[in-house]
Amino acid sequence: MDKLFLSGAFKSFIKPRIFVTDGTTFRLHYRVTAMMLTVGSMLVSATQFYGDPIQCIQSADVPKKVLNTYCWVEGTFTLPKALDKEVGVEVVYPGVDKKRPGDDVIHHAYYQWVCFVLLFQAILFYLPRLVWRCWEGGRLKNLLQQLNSPVMAYAEKKKCCDQLVRYFRFNMKHHSVYSYKYLLCETMNLVNVVGQIYFVDYFLGGEFTTYGVDVLRFATSSQDMRTDPMIRVFPRLTKCTFHRYGPSGDVMKYDSLCLLPLNIVNEKIYIILWFWFVALAVATAFSISYKVILLSSKTARYFAIHSLTRLTPKQQLRTIVVKTNYGDWFVLFLLAKNMQVLNFKDFLSDLHKDFSSPFMRHDHDVSST
Repeated sequence: MDKLFLSGAFKSFIKPRIFVTDGTTFRLHYRVTAMMLTVGSMLVSATQFYGDPIQCIQSADVPKKVLNTYCWVEGTFTLPKALDKEVGVEVVYPGVDKKRPGDDVIHHAYYQWVCFVLLFQAILFYLPRLVWRCWEGGRLKNLLQQLNSPVMAYAEKKKCCDQLVRYFRFNMKHHSVYSYKYLLCETMNLVNVVGQIYFVDYFLGGEFTTYGVDVLRFATSSQDMRTDPMIRVFPRLTKCTFHRYGPSGDVMKYDSLCLLPLNIVNEKIYIILWFWFVALAVATAFSISYKVILLSSKTARYFAIHSLTRLTPKQQLRTIVVKTNYGDWFVLFLLAKNMQVLNFKDFLSDLHKDFSSPFMRHDHDVSST
């Protein structure tokens, strides 16, 4: 594990990007969330830190290793009727009681798949990022040239600004598809995080959607009248029924108690994920709503880009925003986030002069080259 965290691949994943082609909320999905899920998968799979993932009480003539392997592979169970019984008086542990014919049984076999499911979720969170990188195609990097450097020769900076102005002159009103693809990727993020909430809920037997609320209610309720929801979802002690042939050839049944120390880790991982998924879904919904406002309001676009380029005269900035559509503004906004402040100010000044030239007097008649 040390080699993994100290490897060049991991360092390249967490280091800041030179070119930022997305927003903060977008990066929370493919960087923070994907990393959280990957680390969680490694913690669950690193059994050397927690000992054996399952430890069952050995029967007299059943080898311990055989019993542990069987109960891990076949799964264990708890009884809902025993969840609210008094521990130490009626039952040995919540959910663990004598099974009678007709009793409801909750089977637990999810712990075999937790590490794989977490890794699969991490891939899903990174997928919109891969789609956007494919659609973006390095356009911003090519437009930026060397203007993100704070130290440039005047002649070189002038050349780069002139090339960028010429690009906007001939591609005005032709960036809409580029910006809509980004909005589509943000929508994919929202659909993904909401869908994963219900996916985990299905994976954990319908307990995840209210898991965080139940834990908070448990933490604030009376000490005498409460059942730990983490024990209900991730029991630490369960039962396993092992069958074998006896000396006479009859089927013999061994009812064994099994300790699941790995569920101590699982319950913490999923309570963190519950709060994170809910917060991330809300933040993503607000981000998309904000993009919709920017799409429909030039005033909102002016204030958004003004916050990144306060050195530019307001009148110049207003003229540029008025003459551009949302797609053009989106490209300018990305350039403002990546370009050195003074370089961007000079570029906007040149762009404003170009907009005031006779060539640009008919904004909607400009064709792309």
